[in-house]
Amino acid sequence: MMRFLKSPKRRIAQFLGREDGMASIEIVIVLPVFMMMFMSAYEGGMISMRHMMMERGLDLAVRDVRIGRMPDPTHKELKKRICDNAGIIPDCINQLQLEMVNMDVRAWTDELDGPIKCIDRTLDVQPAVSFTHGDNNELMVLQVCTLFDPVVPTSGLGKYIPKKSGGAYALVASSAFVMEPYK
Repeated sequence: MMRFLKSPKRRIAQFLGREDGMASIEIVIVLPVFMMMFMSAYEGGMISMRHMMMERGLDLAVRDVRIGRMPDPTHKELKKRICDNAGIIPDCINQLQLEMVNMDVRAWTDELDGPIKCIDRTLDVQPAVSFTHGDNNELMVLQVCTLFDPVVPTSGLGKYIPKKSGGAYALVASSAFVMEPYK
């Protein structure tokens, strides 16, 4: 009976003086920070791995074009070759955009025709991009853009990645090569 007659100040002081449950308070404060760091590290690892595999797929496909293993590649064939070599890019054929142009070494410019073009997920039909074949000893530049959805889009690194159409981020790779004289 005496227990209920204590003053509210005394009850608050007793409550604050208790030490049981202290570990759970620390976990509630620290766990979200560690989870955000873990999710950011995971997202960063996925970005790095996807970009590395996209670069590898592009390098292997460009090697085949350059040495004549693919003498007159079409847009579709080259895209398939890049996707086959990249391996881990989800829905690669539909998410990959290629642009291949002939560059004049005597009138060099740093940009092709503006920024690198990626697919636009909001459109049903994608606009045409430049895809020209090179002849012997011509300098060619091939640019590739792929869209990815963040693994954890609402927290960590996934929240702060600059995004394009449809909430996806773009990874870009390019390669310049000279067509070997095989024709």
